[in-house]
Amino acid sequence: MAAALMVQGTGSDVGKSLLVAGMARAFANRGLKVQPFKPQNMSNNAAVTIEGGEIGRAQALQARAARVPLRNDMNPVLLKPQTETGAQVIVQGQIYGNAKARDYQDLKPKFLTKVLESFERIGEGADLVLVEGAGSPAEVNLRQNDIANMGFAEAADIPVVLAGDIDRGGVIAQIVGTHMLLSTSEQARTKGYIINKFRGDLSLFDNGLDILTEKTGLRNFGVLPFFADAHKLPPEDAFAISSMPPRTGAINIAVPVFSRIANFDDLDPLLAEPDVAIHMVKPGKPIPTGMDIILLPGSKATLADMDFVRVQGWDIDILAHVRQGGTVIGICGGYQMLGTTLSDPSGIEGPARTIDGLGLLDFTTVMSGTKKLVEETGTDTLTGAAIAGYHMHVGECEGAALTRPMLTLASGPDGALSEDNRVMGNYLHGLFASDNFRNKFINRFKLRKEKIDDFELVIDNTLDKLATHMEQYLNLDALLEVANDAR
Repeated sequence: MAAALMVQGTGSDVGKSLLVAGMARAFANRGLKVQPFKPQNMSNNAAVTIEGGEIGRAQALQARAARVPLRNDMNPVLLKPQTETGAQVIVQGQIYGNAKARDYQDLKPKFLTKVLESFERIGEGADLVLVEGAGSPAEVNLRQNDIANMGFAEAADIPVVLAGDIDRGGVIAQIVGTHMLLSTSEQARTKGYIINKFRGDLSLFDNGLDILTEKTGLRNFGVLPFFADAHKLPPEDAFAISSMPPRTGAINIAVPVFSRIANFDDLDPLLAEPDVAIHMVKPGKPIPTGMDIILLPGSKATLADMDFVRVQGWDIDILAHVRQGGTVIGICGGYQMLGTTLSDPSGIEGPARTIDGLGLLDFTTVMSGTKKLVEETGTDTLTGAAIAGYHMHVGECEGAALTRPMLTLASGPDGALSEDNRVMGNYLHGLFASDNFRNKFINRFKLRKEKIDDFELVIDNTLDKLATHMEQYLNLDALLEVANDAR
């Protein structure tokens, strides 16, 4: 049986995903065989596994940190929100169905069996399994049938460490309050805490640590200073990207933030470029004029987001941008929006209906019931640059525009390209991570003096820096000892 440790948070966005990724790289650097695990995740940012399934993008980063291939069992339950109250449910990599939030509560006991199966398999041959919780165990109103936090920890009988975010303020209340809301057995399972995202003089918090010891009796595993290079790693939530202040740059790319934006990690390589400014356009704001490119990202509910685009008036902004000579590129759902119509006859995304697209390319899209999940390689039509990525979509496109595909993949042509080469789209996620393609694409708009030659190397180097950061400020030996006690 592998050693195991679960990182639970005092709330959402306290840095659980990054903590697990950093620990995974640190322990892997020590020579341990590490596997990441998250029982339940809610995200429209997903990655394709070696089995042809899908898991949350955060677990993909953690697997990369651990230097292991992506597996379905790393995230056995993935919820992909489609409406305000419902989501598509992915179980062990494959679509289970759709469920409303209230109905999903009744499914949890059934899914716990699957989660424990996956946890057992992921631990086979591993030295250490690092488990990430979801949200917070303090959400005791959702404790019944819980599979994401303490419900899982108790069922799997593994120790827990709490992570609190001092950057948002009130970290003492976060940890003390969370501890007070736990049951007696859950408190006993909680072995200590980590203070994350500290800024300033660490000694100024010494009294705070004394208070936490007095109030909870929990062990302090370290106060981790804010990791300045965190922005170089893929964020899990669209909120994190939309909250980033725009950079001053020579190439300006506007990205409308759809209500169900998906696989927004497509933007990460562009965000990393020193001479590219990404403008995340939030609802209620017009798409700025003078942009070089408008990039339409993926969507978990393309028809609903096409409606959303019209409600925001972004369709008018996009058409004006094209008339003024601007470039538009759509990826996956954003690509489907470029066509003339979008049809969902089987009601995959909601009520069966057909709506108009932007009409910038002559093709139609019909949503199909089979999701395409596969890694791809090929070349870009305009530059001949090699590209790689993955498909994760439903829908089939037909029309005259497809005779000028944007990409040529091993599986065949993909996407469409306008006659003037200014409107284009395709289904391939991860496209901009291909360094040669990304640089040639940007070179269409400027002659570059600064650029990233190896985006993947940037991520790996940042993970190593994160691991070094954690080795310096966290008591990783003590955390490993706690994990080993779970054997």
